[in-house]
Amino acid sequence: MALTVGGMLTALSVQAQTINLSYNGAPDADKNAVHMFASNFKKLVEDKTNGDLEIKLYPNSMLGEEQERMEQVMYTPSLNVASFAGIAPQFPEIYVSAIPFMFNDFSAAHRFFDEGDYWKQAQTTWRERTGTELLSVVEEGGFLAFTNNQRQIKSPADFDGLRFRAMDPSQVALYESFGASGTPIPWTEVYMALKTGVADGQMNPPMYIIMGSLYEVQKYMTLANIQYSDQFLVANGDLLKNLSDEQRTALEDAARQATEMNRKAVEAEVENRITYLKDQGMEVYTPNKEEMAQFQQVGQPSYLKWLKEQNIDSSWIDTALEDAGLR
Repeated sequence: MALTVGGMLTALSVQAQTINLSYNGAPDADKNAVHMFASNFKKLVEDKTNGDLEIKLYPNSMLGEEQERMEQVMYTPSLNVASFAGIAPQFPEIYVSAIPFMFNDFSAAHRFFDEGDYWKQAQTTWRERTGTELLSVVEEGGFLAFTNNQRQIKSPADFDGLRFRAMDPSQVALYESFGASGTPIPWTEVYMALKTGVADGQMNPPMYIIMGSLYEVQKYMTLANIQYSDQFLVANGDLLKNLSDEQRTALEDAARQATEMNRKAVEAEVENRITYLKDQGMEVYTPNKEEMAQFQQVGQPSYLKWLKEQNIDSSWIDTALEDAGLR
């Protein structure tokens, strides 16, 4: 029996569609929370669409570094989990979401992204600038902690004279506000920089401290809830538009569910990871309320000053601080 042109298109439309998902880090769910998210997302999408959509995973930046992958997701029907380095060139206002000491706990960070006006505006502005969609905030390891190999840090004064590895200029500004110096060092060089004394310390979530074996070259850790550690699931706009309503709903629902799964899994392991680091010989300190206030009072203004130096409109900062309950 002959197929009409319409029948042929219908037949093609029900064939499985493969969608590439690229991201940083190793394909190891125990060591890389982004891979855990990607794996859960893949299973959820494929289950929800009965295999009509297939997600193909590309970990370890196999499809390129941050900017290459962002160009791919802007111009081809694909997905990408981007860090701040991938988002900021198109949307420097993303740094506002990383104002230090803005969240007391995980629940506060979740409310900020799930309910706040800043994130709603960010999604709209990002769509207008790039033609892509910010589908999810991927929790990647918990809150950043200070570590160093010289002395325990209990207050800003304890930073005096120390040298820290920084991820970007905003961290340099933060360290300098405390009386330390900050030097940008790639993640792949952090261990040797700490071992050889090029830097005395750094900041990362416990998961990354374990992943990089930094406990071998760092003695002290301060759990100061510096910044919420996250990345961002980005989807090509045309990809979403060309999906059926049912497929798009399934994909978006899968992103939300995978996000919740990541949150629960990451947060459930935080205490275990801290215990592991203690067992490896690290001395772990949790600041009290007054000490946290000191960190905030010194660190936040310097970061806000840095944001304004990047020509970021103050309305973004005001909205974020209001969402976080700080205004």
